[in-house]
Amino acid sequence: MRNWDDMRVFLAVARAQSLSAAAPLLKMDPATVSRRIARLEAGLGAALFVKSPQGYALTDLGARMRDRAVEAEAALALAADEGQGAGGGLTGQVRIGAPDGCANYVLPQVCAKLQADNPDLEVQILALPRVVNLSRREADMAITVSPPMAGRLTVQRITDYRLHLATHAETAGAIRHPDDLKGRAVVGYIPDMIFDKELDYLGDLARDGVQLASNSVAVQAQLLRAGGGIGIVHDFAMPFLPELRRVLTERIGLTRSFYLVRHGSDRRSDRLNRLAEALAAGIRAEVTRLEAMVA
Repeated sequence: MRNWDDMRVFLAVARAQSLSAAAPLLKMDPATVSRRIARLEAGLGAALFVKSPQGYALTDLGARMRDRAVEAEAALALAADEGQGAGGGLTGQVRIGAPDGCANYVLPQVCAKLQADNPDLEVQILALPRVVNLSRREADMAITVSPPMAGRLTVQRITDYRLHLATHAETAGAIRHPDDLKGRAVVGYIPDMIFDKELDYLGDLARDGVQLASNSVAVQAQLLRAGGGIGIVHDFAMPFLPELRRVLTERIGLTRSFYLVRHGSDRRSDRLNRLAEALAAGIRAEVTRLEAMVA
């Protein structure tokens, strides 16, 4: 790498896997990003990416360089943190990865308050229908629904949350017994796109298939709002979905947990330690507040 700016451009493309997605993050146009990558590859005398209509995939050399660049980025961030006093407000940029249920219904309120309390802080919410890859620095920290079993990571359990069966208010009154569910369309995840076993909510409800499916919790909620059938809904999402009603709450209910996952090396960062503490406390309080609103 010639300099940090080259590294920054390279990492943005490596993470986004396309010029058009990397360009806004870099505040450049795609043509400029393309020229920068071409110049970098020419200087190295080797290709870092394989270009195709599907995007930019790393070559073997590119993957090795990405891993070294990520390490350098982390070291630089840690050095920058040394200049921030423990007693001041939080500053800089933080990217938080989360499954879309948390990202849609919990994190917006938590992050808005966090940023309001720390005006020099820039917060980014990364909602992905898969596990966020922290080792590649897709995010600074991640909310997960099960603790990772591998990697140099630190894991903190944040809070439990509850889920129940729900349907449109117009049909809720007709469901008083599990037998009343027969013949109703089931809303849930696309079965082969469930990326965490803790998201496999439906169990016996899906024995005849999932008639209306999406990899997004938010889309599933919209299907239920449209009268699409029955499905499992987070209790903390219910205040945002006034058209829905929980049903069979005494018979069908689930409890899951949120975990905060961070890079192991970030434990040395006072800034990120304070941010993680504030984020976990905010999520805990917001889940409690929203669940208390559900009748």
